[in-house]
Amino acid sequence: MVHRPFIRMVVSNIIYRFVFETEKHNGIAELLEIFGSVISGFALPLKKEHKMFLLRALVPLHKPKSVGVYHHQLTYCIVQFIEKEPKLSSAVIMGLLKFWPVTSSQKQLMFLSELEELLEMIHTDEFEKVMVPLFRRIDCCLRSSHFQVAERAHFLWNNEHVLHLIMYNRQVIMPLVFSSLERNSQSHCSRTVLNLAQNMMKMLNDVDQELVVSCQGRSEEDKSTSTVAAERRRLTWERLENIAGFQPVVGNVSVLEETAPCIVSC
Repeated sequence: MVHRPFIRMVVSNIIYRFVFETEKHNGIAELLEIFGSVISGFALPLKKEHKMFLLRALVPLHKPKSVGVYHHQLTYCIVQFIEKEPKLSSAVIMGLLKFWPVTSSQKQLMFLSELEELLEMIHTDEFEKVMVPLFRRIDCCLRSSHFQVAERAHFLWNNEHVLHLIMYNRQVIMPLVFSSLERNSQSHCSRTVLNLAQNMMKMLNDVDQELVVSCQGRSEEDKSTSTVAAERRRLTWERLENIAGFQPVVGNVSVLEETAPCIVSC
């Protein structure tokens, strides 16, 4: 008993060194496997140091590129914590969103699977705390160019508990994902994604047609706004190119055109 805080501190330091310094994953999966059985024996209510271990040590383990080596054990540990104290689910999901991969489709698939497990245990009040940033990220997955990521995101609607949460909060959630669902239901390279999106749109029409009409109107407004903004940018660049064309070239100096910064939203 007396050595437990020391052991927990040593393990935390090993994880910190792995995540933030070396990224050498030797032994991490085995440590998590041991801690999975330890966590299941925690007494309720959870102590503050146990919660800190979850949020400061376990959640950042989603960051390394090699997360696939130990992801199964990591998910098991986190699920054990949430089963003990469901109120931690919102903090864990926000941590998951913080470390969400952008370029690795394989990591995105792992994160989506873990996310579904967490959503199966989340309570309504905790879900409402995270639903806006969560479904902004899911919207990015729905329109992913990788068909497996898009397909896995659509499969979330097949989970009864997740579907119940979405339908209960549809006034907030559907405007966030509607344009992606509508586009996927009209055309997609994957037949599975196309069918899933069409089924979702049909179900939403049956449940709340008024909301669908409202979302369609908002989607059309967004498209027209984007068109106007694109035309304005085109005219601005055209003017700049015309102005640059009248400037004399002095000596042997070449003018480099500075491109706009690339902003990745998903």
